[in-house]
Amino acid sequence: MYKKKILKELINSNLYTRYSNILSLSDIPLFLIDTNGNILFEFIPSPDFCTRICQENVNQVCHDYRCKLKPDTENRFVCKYGLENILLPIVVNNETLGYLAGLQVYLKENEYKKYMIDIQSFNENKFPKLEHIAKSISSLKTVESNKIKIHEQLCKQIAKDISLDLLKSINHAYLDVERLSIEKEILEKKIIDLEAKNMSLVVNPHFLFNTLNCIARIAYFENSHTTEELIYCLSDLLRYNLKQDHNLHTIGAEIDNIEKYLYIQKVRFKNRLEYEIDVPDNLKSYKILNMVIQPIIENAVIHGITPKRDGGKIRICAKKNKNDIIISIIDNGNGFSKDVLQKIQQSENKSGLGFRSTDKRLKQYYGEQYGLKIVKSDYSGSTVTITIPTQPTVR
Repeated sequence: MYKKKILKELINSNLYTRYSNILSLSDIPLFLIDTNGNILFEFIPSPDFCTRICQENVNQVCHDYRCKLKPDTENRFVCKYGLENILLPIVVNNETLGYLAGLQVYLKENEYKKYMIDIQSFNENKFPKLEHIAKSISSLKTVESNKIKIHEQLCKQIAKDISLDLLKSINHAYLDVERLSIEKEILEKKIIDLEAKNMSLVVNPHFLFNTLNCIARIAYFENSHTTEELIYCLSDLLRYNLKQDHNLHTIGAEIDNIEKYLYIQKVRFKNRLEYEIDVPDNLKSYKILNMVIQPIIENAVIHGITPKRDGGKIRICAKKNKNDIIISIIDNGNGFSKDVLQKIQQSENKSGLGFRSTDKRLKQYYGEQYGLKIVKSDYSGSTVTITIPTQPTVR
């Protein structure tokens, strides 16, 4: 399809002028058609008889021509009215893109055939008057066989030149496509890196304010170990979120960070929040994009547990499935409302760390078959999974 587009572009680039010197040597019809028989360009127009009597459509060759269209095959044939015709394929890289066609003349020895045409059999809608039909037949050219041979050689040269021009155009186009593809790949990698750095810097302001308020209140009422632990957890959490050293962290490091986040939320919500982390030690050394699990935990707390009067429980577990690692975040909260679920799927939600951007990061880095999936979300809670490969291919 792309190469056929190149053929049309070549036609639009003043095709007649390119071959005018050769065409000046002949006055026999010659035209360019595609592989379906559609007329793309006429160097020398077909006779009136062929266009108005034989062709069902003025923009397409007749049935006799269409039956002879075979890839990479030259064809010289006589139509049912005795006219000589020629088909020369335009071939580029072993693919036929179109044909150079023409002649539509009588050989001297076959001229008698045009006087045997039954004009009464033609469709009167095309030529209402018989004299018009007779005139179009009489205007058909009769040519000596040696002149046809010369014309045939000219046609073959033009077909060869068009094929070479197309090959050059296609090669230039492929080079441009390859260059653009490389540039696109470089830009995509830069975008992924920038998005990763940006995600590392994003911290939910509501979470920070709520945590600081919680610490302030506890500090006001008691001077306890809990306050100290909260401050240390918050410090470690912020330090981790602001890391800029690299894009990948171990699953173990991500889980440690999430555990600090959940500890802070546990202090805030007390008995209304329970959590369990079940990640086997043999999976903790595998690498994962930073800050892809925490957005899911935040959504579970904000949209699942917080609205529920008695609170709920969040469970984080991981397992290896062949060459993939599946991390599941399960809560028994209220589930996402239809409105919130729609926001999650279409844009960034209110937490500031959206599912959509997280899923996009995962797919951009690991491939389309990986990413984030909302497995379940109803009145009994939600289950969200993150799937990554054990051995990621750098994209």
